[in-house]
Amino acid sequence: MAVKRIKADINVLEASRRRIKNIFNTGLPIYLSFSGGKDSLCLANVVLEMLNAGEIDPAQLTVQFIDEEAVYDCIDEKVKEWRKKFMLAGAKFEWFCLEVRHFNCFNQLTNDESFICWDHTKEDVWVRRPPKFAIRSHPALNPRKDTYQTFLAKRCANGINMVGIRVAESLQRLQNIARMNGGYVTKDNKTFPIYDWRDHDVWLYLLDHNIDIPVVYLYLWQTGTRKNQLRISQFFSVDTAKCLVNMNEYYPDLMEKVCRREPNAYLASLYWDSEMFGRKSRNRKELEKDDGVDYRAKLLEVFKNPTKYFHTEHALLICNRYLHFYRKDALIFDNKDCKDIYEGLMAGDPKMRTLRALYTRTYTRYVQKAKEGTI
Repeated sequence: MAVKRIKADINVLEASRRRIKNIFNTGLPIYLSFSGGKDSLCLANVVLEMLNAGEIDPAQLTVQFIDEEAVYDCIDEKVKEWRKKFMLAGAKFEWFCLEVRHFNCFNQLTNDESFICWDHTKEDVWVRRPPKFAIRSHPALNPRKDTYQTFLAKRCANGINMVGIRVAESLQRLQNIARMNGGYVTKDNKTFPIYDWRDHDVWLYLLDHNIDIPVVYLYLWQTGTRKNQLRISQFFSVDTAKCLVNMNEYYPDLMEKVCRREPNAYLASLYWDSEMFGRKSRNRKELEKDDGVDYRAKLLEVFKNPTKYFHTEHALLICNRYLHFYRKDALIFDNKDCKDIYEGLMAGDPKMRTLRALYTRTYTRYVQKAKEGTI
């Protein structure tokens, strides 16, 4: 999908304020998703300043935090700090500690791809204890079945859900927001007031407004995480498991609790730069670029016997999506494409982000070659 960028005559901060004001002018209940991360802090502070200035009505606003149990202590402290700020401004704050389901890349080893937050059957090994004011159940929740996204969609169905995501973080987000064609709200009642902020906009805003960020960002940066990859989330997805690689250096007690909660979590520190997690480092990929393996043959073997390699319904569904992608465009794939497809499939791609990236890269290259007349 081609995306056309249009330069506005106002900066991103002023644009965000206008969007937020327009959202509140609908008169509907407004739900602000809050995580305690850097993007979320930016959006929260813009909203809080507008509340304190009397520009928007606090009675419309409910701030929501989905506590995923396996989070850093500094995130817990930061959310409590902002909970107090919003409640003093007259807004409501919902802190959910619910049995929601996450994808768990480590549990593939036991044919179970789920991590249940606040699992009542594992209370003795919880990473943290829920705060006394936390909401532990809700009529809209299907416990142990719903993801937090599914739950929030039902919880916020009567209003509009503001989320602090940005298109600079992924191509998929850019394309999804471009499809809104200038509208403020998606079909599932979400809106993204800071969608056009770049990384430097976020860091500059935090600096200019003296907003303290969770200290774990500093630890991640000191241990080699690039600034554009500084993201904080629950520890067990294939996208965020990298944080476990160096956790022993700055949070050894937390790492011990995490390994009690998820016994396979230690595998991240041992095998992060391996096929199990998709070979993330540039050095590893460089060493293996001429390994002489026929990856088309390996892919065909996986597609021929999927149940030999995948043992859950979700993993087989992902395999089927990859097969559809391969079947449709096999003639334009070279061995490197087949290698990337194979590694993405075998490493696990629960949200199919790797598949979408492969699709975009392949077709961009194909279109370019077609224009040049080389195919």
